[in-house]
Amino acid sequence: MRHNIGTINSMVRIAGGLTILSWCTAKMAREKPSGSDIFMTVMAAQKVAEGITRYCPMTEAFGLEKSEHTTR
Repeated sequence: MRHNIGTINSMVRIAGGLTILSWCTAKMAREKPSGSDIFMTVMAAQKVAEGITRYCPMTEAFGLEKSEHTTR
């Protein structure tokens, strides 16, 4: 699989995804989970997976590429 997001972007996705995932999990442990809690948990897990694989399907769908820094 071809990488289409950069290293820093992937680290931000992993950190943010794990933060939201742990917050949603703690909230669902305290009270009955609602549909939005489950949705946010799935979206956070998706961000963690995107960060680990360094592949984002939406980036590819919109035709965006990671920026390559060229040295002159």
